[in-house]
Amino acid sequence: MVDYKYKEITEKIIGSCMKVHAALGNGFQEVIYQRSLAIEMRKKGLTFSREHEMDIFYKEEHVGTRRVDFFVEGKIMLELKAVILLEDVHLAQAINYLEAYNMQIGLLINFGSRSLQFKRVMKPAMINKKGISQKSDEPE
Repeated sequence: MVDYKYKEITEKIIGSCMKVHAALGNGFQEVIYQRSLAIEMRKKGLTFSREHEMDIFYKEEHVGTRRVDFFVEGKIMLELKAVILLEDVHLAQAINYLEAYNMQIGLLINFGSRSLQFKRVMKPAMINKKGISQKSDEPE
């Protein structure tokens, strides 16, 4: 069995997402899932900030801001979608957010399909050429 960084937290998040999707199904706007997920994550004792805005810099110059759906336990970025199918552009967006926010682990969750879709996202520096995650020096 693979031992992922922050596995216990990500399992609680994914479990919360599954409860929301089981109750609501697909077809709602993203904000409905976001509000419902906040309720479930609070029930599981997870701490988070919602719609967390951060500055984006290019060559040390401020170029804009971006809001990530959730920062969970100060360690995991959570990006929600409500689309029929996750595409490569959604994954690239999540990876870019990890880089911009200097986070190591993220989850990309899609409530828009008939079955809940989720992807674990890691900073490119944490993945070797074979696509296998590498251990980080950061304590868990």
